[in-house]
Amino acid sequence: MLERAPRLSRPGTTPNWFASVMGSGIVATALPAPLSVLRPVVTVVWALAAVWLVVLVWQLVADRRRQHRHLRDPVLVHFWGAPPMALLTIGAGAVALGRDWIGTGPALVAGAALWTVGTALGLVTAVGVPYRMITGRIPAAEPFAGWLMPVVPPMVSAATGAALVPHLPAGQPRLALLLACYAMFGISLFATVVLLPQIWHRLVTAGTEAARVPALWIVLGPLGQSITAANLLGAAAPGVLPFGAAAEAFGLFYGLAAWGFAMLWLAIAAAVTLRTVRAGMPFSLTWWSFTFPVGTCVTGTSALAAVTGSALFGGAAVALYVLLVGAWVTVVLRTGQTWGRR
Repeated sequence: MLERAPRLSRPGTTPNWFASVMGSGIVATALPAPLSVLRPVVTVVWALAAVWLVVLVWQLVADRRRQHRHLRDPVLVHFWGAPPMALLTIGAGAVALGRDWIGTGPALVAGAALWTVGTALGLVTAVGVPYRMITGRIPAAEPFAGWLMPVVPPMVSAATGAALVPHLPAGQPRLALLLACYAMFGISLFATVVLLPQIWHRLVTAGTEAARVPALWIVLGPLGQSITAANLLGAAAPGVLPFGAAAEAFGLFYGLAAWGFAMLWLAIAAAVTLRTVRAGMPFSLTWWSFTFPVGTCVTGTSALAAVTGSALFGGAAVALYVLLVGAWVTVVLRTGQTWGRR
């Protein structure tokens, strides 16, 4: 524990606040099948996250004059990937959980609207932030895991869009959405493949300061979400794509390989985090990186469990979910405590 917690920005005035919506929303949507008895509880968590999203959007719009400053910040600019992912996470919860409260029709309308807006904003960040870096509009900085934030939203769109495919009319509408989701899967996957070696090289040659250790967990985001997307899109492909069975097989074998690397990174990130906590790790909003990325590992592991019928993956999904909930409770409490000391 630190003797004095650092000040936090006012909620919604910086884009990294939206990571709290992502982390809370995925606690609800990542619930593994063996824990389905908790569905009413996580639905309440989703609803609270949805309300929090509205508050943050309101604050961001009200403070829009200051947002240009964040677009020039070499660290904060990357967290503009958080608002679209927050929209996508709450939209996915509307489809999966909101129907229990508001009915299937309204839930689908809300989910589709949030998916459309979140996807559009995510594509803007995936193009816009790298463009600003390439053209020198953002001061040069050393690579860190936060660089992945702007390019992850298309992968979240791919994973959450899969749930909307069966609700579209058969034929061209379903085909168009499925193809778009696979294209966005590629956008995020290959951007991650380009960035991850730079992040790895920076870490093993120069290490990382204590304040940036939580950002190591961000790497799990594109990994876990890509496993989820590959398998959910594969499940939606039969009857829509000419080689639907091949899409299912791709999801399984890609997912198994990516899951192995994700667990390697999880072990490294956990070891570094524990070492840093013992030495004294300052609290910041970056601690929310302990939540959403782990949640994507839960959804990816659950997807593999559903495809393979493996008890191993089923148990791993539950174990990861317990880790997610523990991290979420810890970060919620620390955020509240630190905000109360402002």
